[in-house]
Amino acid sequence: MSPRRNEPRAGRSDRRPEPRDVEKAFGHQRIESAPDGDWIVRSVAGAGSGKTYRCPGCAQEIRPGVPHVVAWPADTEQAAWSGGSGLEDRRHWHTPCWNARSRRR
Repeated sequence: MSPRRNEPRAGRSDRRPEPRDVEKAFGHQRIESAPDGDWIVRSVAGAGSGKTYRCPGCAQEIRPGVPHVVAWPADTEQAAWSGGSGLEDRRHWHTPCWNARSRRR
C-alpha cells in the first residue's frame, strides 16, 4: 500500500477555494450609508493584496501586505448586474482614510 497523497495530482486544477478561504483573503463585505451615498465596502486582509494601490484619501501608496478597504458606490453594483462592469469605480483606501473621509475636503 502506498502512502496517501496530500497534493492533487498533476493536471487536476478543478479545486475551487472554499468560501471560508475567500472570506479570509478578501474580508467581509458590507453596505455603508453616508452623506455621499451608499457604499459597498470590503475589508482586505494584508495577505489578500498583491499589488500597490494609491489611496484617494491621502494620495499615498497602499503597499502589498497592508490591510485596507475597497469601496465602490452601491449603485454601480446594480449597473454591474445589468451588463456594466462597475470595476472601474472601485477604490482602495487605507482604513483610517476611509473612516475619516467625511472630515476631509
